[in-house]
Amino acid sequence: MEFKQLRSFVEVMHQGGFTQAAKTLHISQSAVSKQVAQLEQSLGTPLLERLGSQLRLTAAGSVVLQRAEGMLRLRNELLSELDDLSQLARGELRLGLPLLGSDALFAGLFAEYRRRYPNISIQLLEGGSLNIEQAVLSGELELGGSLLPKDPQFAFQPFCDEPLDALLPADHPLATKTVIGLEELADTPFLLYQRSFVLNDRLLQACHQLGFTPKEGGRSGQADFLAALVAAGQGVVLLPSVVARGLVRPGVVRLTLNAPDSLRWDIAFIWRQGAYLSKAAQAWLALLRERPVSSAAP
Repeated sequence: MEFKQLRSFVEVMHQGGFTQAAKTLHISQSAVSKQVAQLEQSLGTPLLERLGSQLRLTAAGSVVLQRAEGMLRLRNELLSELDDLSQLARGELRLGLPLLGSDALFAGLFAEYRRRYPNISIQLLEGGSLNIEQAVLSGELELGGSLLPKDPQFAFQPFCDEPLDALLPADHPLATKTVIGLEELADTPFLLYQRSFVLNDRLLQACHQLGFTPKEGGRSGQADFLAALVAAGQGVVLLPSVVARGLVRPGVVRLTLNAPDSLRWDIAFIWRQGAYLSKAAQAWLALLRERPVSSAAP
């Protein structure tokens, strides 16, 4: 049973005969007759009684006509919905954004995406890289912003590669410098991120390579709160330059950090390797390519 057979059968009944059905379908009358005969053969029962020039439905034909009309209607609705998805007239984007720096990097992009595609529903999750990666692998998210992954389970599109700056209390002994080495901070408490942040692991590894274990002064996933702790004299926080330069306030100074190349904030948007990307997801990636991040200091 094929849709073209169902359509021929429905048109024969709607048009009152094979000749008119053939004109409506723009095929030959013999082709219409063949398709109806094939439908009867595949179902194993006659659908029409031919009484001279008149056609009458059998009991089975009445059932098939009703169901066929519904199936053809659903098929048309399905094709229409798929076309809407293709044209981004509807759809859903399940997107994960890094908790750190979302306001600085993604607020404008998010607003522009909504302006371009107002009918796309966006399901948003914020978190650290580990949480984002797990949500992508589980299928909860289609795309997620994460530090550049090394796991081959992920495909990715790079987005930004930012150096880190150090925010120090204004009365810190090193606050008058413009550039500071990571090793110079060995005696200063470090304000760290939540444990789901891969950037923590990179920081600890870089410190160990320089021969010290950082003292922990507190943890948070909120950059504003970390900067407030710095202003209160609770320690130093290392933040991506694009984030740090928006957090300077009374009591806080920003220094360029001299650190190993491994200690960078290289955000990429990840998805499961080999997974189908919806048109909505492809549109988000295209917007990111349009608007690369500038690392230039003000």
